[in-house]
Amino acid sequence: MSDSEHTERRFLVGSDLDRTLIYSPRALALDMSDETAPRLLAVEVHNGKPLSFMTEHCAELLVELITAAEFVPVTTRTRAQYQRVHLPGPVPGWAPRYAICANGGRLLVDGVTDEDWTAHISSTLATSCAPLDEIVRHLALEADPEWTLKRRVAEELFAYLVVERELLPEGWVAELTGWADERGYTVSLQGRKIYLVPQPLTKSAALAEVERRTGASTVLTAGDSLLDAELLLAADAGYRPGHGELADTGWTAPGVTALEQVGVAAGEEIVRRLLARVRVRTPVR
Repeated sequence: MSDSEHTERRFLVGSDLDRTLIYSPRALALDMSDETAPRLLAVEVHNGKPLSFMTEHCAELLVELITAAEFVPVTTRTRAQYQRVHLPGPVPGWAPRYAICANGGRLLVDGVTDEDWTAHISSTLATSCAPLDEIVRHLALEADPEWTLKRRVAEELFAYLVVERELLPEGWVAELTGWADERGYTVSLQGRKIYLVPQPLTKSAALAEVERRTGASTVLTAGDSLLDAELLLAADAGYRPGHGELADTGWTAPGVTALEQVGVAAGEEIVRRLLARVRVRTPVR
């Protein structure tokens, strides 16, 4: 597709991946009988095993959405983690022209890291929040090995823990949130992961850069976590599932649709709603 065809696209759709569009086995929430469960499509393989899924019907709807709008995956995953995901597309081997990784810290264009955006992010973080080393040291001291499975740094931009969630001491995340906020970081608990992300590092800023480059006139978004709140607020319309951090706190906002569906069914409903919005506003040629 030529640059001129891309700039003519009126809709820009930015969607979070994990627990919004794609689901691990533990997040599927298949609460129906085995006989009536939907057929699933594996969209990620890790260490030789399928790791993330969507329903087959969701995949069909997503292909139609991709054909009608500029679709951009917007994820907290690192680039390496994102590149394991292979979304269905209109042709074999299709991949999104733009992808946002590391919670907005890395912008991929045709699979290649945009170095201008990387430099912009580095400059912004250097003047806006505490050094990442300080965050890493604090987690090394405060995250008890009894319930901490892993401590990781992602893309030299933010830190996260993988924890046994049921063993987390009551109040520990709240205490960490207060400490991190004083240093310009946001804490987000997603499944078994606790993220500490610099507050200026946002998905919405990176998506705004894609909006600028594509010239889209309408922005639609979807997400489930605290780190997606600003992404939803920055759009003309946003959608969140009935599970996740935002649902757990009852969060909503004008222009944001809070769905009742949970698990992989929510992913399908989100794509259905996004596609319906695009269909209504896209003229027949």
